[in-house]
Amino acid sequence: MDILDQLRKIVGRTHVLNGDDAERYSADWLKQYHWTPLAVVRPSSTDEVARVVTFADQNKLSIVPMGGNTGLTGATRAQDCIVISLERMSKIRKVRKDAKIAIVEAGAILSNVHSAVDDHELVFPLTFGAKGSATIGGVIGTNAGGSNVLRYGNTRDLILGLEVVTPRGQVMDLMSELHKDNSGYNLRNLIIGAEGSLGIVTAAVLKLATKPRAYATAMVAVRSLADALRLLNDLQANTGGAVEAFEYMPKAYIDRHIDNIPGARAPFEDSHDINIMLEVGTTIPAMAKSDDTGQTIIVSELQSILESMFEDGAVIDAVVAQNEAQRREMWERREAAAELTLTLPNLINNDVAVPLDQVENFLTFADKKVASIDAAARTFVVAHLGDGNIHYSVSASRNDSDLKDTIMEAVEDVVLEFKGSFSAEHGIGTSKLSSMRRRKDAVSIEMMRQIKNAIDPNGTLNPGKLLP
Repeated sequence: MDILDQLRKIVGRTHVLNGDDAERYSADWLKQYHWTPLAVVRPSSTDEVARVVTFADQNKLSIVPMGGNTGLTGATRAQDCIVISLERMSKIRKVRKDAKIAIVEAGAILSNVHSAVDDHELVFPLTFGAKGSATIGGVIGTNAGGSNVLRYGNTRDLILGLEVVTPRGQVMDLMSELHKDNSGYNLRNLIIGAEGSLGIVTAAVLKLATKPRAYATAMVAVRSLADALRLLNDLQANTGGAVEAFEYMPKAYIDRHIDNIPGARAPFEDSHDINIMLEVGTTIPAMAKSDDTGQTIIVSELQSILESMFEDGAVIDAVVAQNEAQRREMWERREAAAELTLTLPNLINNDVAVPLDQVENFLTFADKKVASIDAAARTFVVAHLGDGNIHYSVSASRNDSDLKDTIMEAVEDVVLEFKGSFSAEHGIGTSKLSSMRRRKDAVSIEMMRQIKNAIDPNGTLNPGKLLP
């Protein structure tokens, strides 16, 4: 039988797409890569996924798993490959409030998970701008980070168990609900961040947290990033580590946001070079109560810390959200980052991490390095300052692949000077293969290659990604 007929036999005729029907599965979100898949298959169960993978492995066909396709590194590039989309496997099977877990299918959209657990006064704290389209399988594949890593950790810290279809079509049951399990290799963490190259995640056990009773959210302008770090540490010390987000938006980011987003407003009356969006969340009932002024205690505590730093000149300006609408406006400003980055011509997209106290030095040295290569280039920065993750985008003066690669390599040089990583939360995919080749420890790459070859000897799953 024809390949498409075989696939239709497994998942049904209407769930195998090709030609024009496959168009929306034929480019990455940034539109940097375009491809023609052999077919797009949309299974409805783990059994169907396993049968598709078995068929592909036996017939030396390649498979690329696809979640919401909101990645930024070309990890879903699928020329002449079978794309497996888990969009039909999107059930939130169970939320168990007392155990603080949710059992969900891999195609569940992140924002839908947020809504489902909110009904139980819980949170799944992973969040970022693409939460309305990103899927649980996708965030697991990339070990996604986002804005709340500071308090809750990244995806690896938020997953207890997985169900995985291996490259041979077997179903590996790692659906543990345990917080402790020392029974051998941590296969769960090996799968998380493997970008679908070692297995296709079909379901997961998510670790939930108690929903904060109240938030204190603010935009703060500071004199320097060193002062910002002092503010962060003071907040952590005075709130028991309750800072959920600490996001850096320089003046260029604020200006671009106002110019490109309809209805956008400046955070302050005056313009400032260093702008921080911060949020503190409390689960403590006493901190969520109102004081004599009508403010919640957590908001009053934030204002007290800001006033102290204002007196010594470290804080220049501050606006504290007084209601949910103002809080949402602050978050929307930060979550527009990906959309704003897309407005840059000749984009070089760097997602790097350095130690917290080296962020300011990194930015200074990186700007000088880029200017020495391309004097007309412009940088565009936004950062999860609380965990040292900097999105350092460069708009080159011309669309020249050699120039772009030279700039990317120069930025990597600076990253490594500060003992950082060239990939903080977006993964490797296709676009960072050259970075892996240049920068990753050779012994580490060889071990990863051995693992890939042992688990997937036919190279069935997501070939040409992650490993140079």
